[in-house]
Amino acid sequence: MEFLLQFLPIIIYFLLIIIIIVGIVLGIKLIITIDKVNKVVNSVYQKVEQVTPIFNAFGLISTKFSDIIDKIVLTIENFVHKVFIKNKDKDMESEDNE
Repeated sequence: MEFLLQFLPIIIYFLLIIIIIVGIVLGIKLIITIDKVNKVVNSVYQKVEQVTPIFNAFGLISTKFSDIIDKIVLTIENFVHKVFIKNKDKDMESEDNE
């Protein structure tokens, strides 16, 4: 029994030392990994910032092109609508006269 009372604390202390060493090693590796991830994220961010004006220009061009197409379609629609309404009005007048 005395042997266990002297030997168990030694085993516990030894295991605690191993756990602390493993934790320190994992912490250092985690810090190194986070630094690498930060470098990659910063690099990607810089590249995205360089490309952003191009996408903004494409967005502006597509918006203007869409506006022009909408105006053309509206004009054609109004023209067709007027032609068919005039034809209907003429048909109704001719039916009323008969």
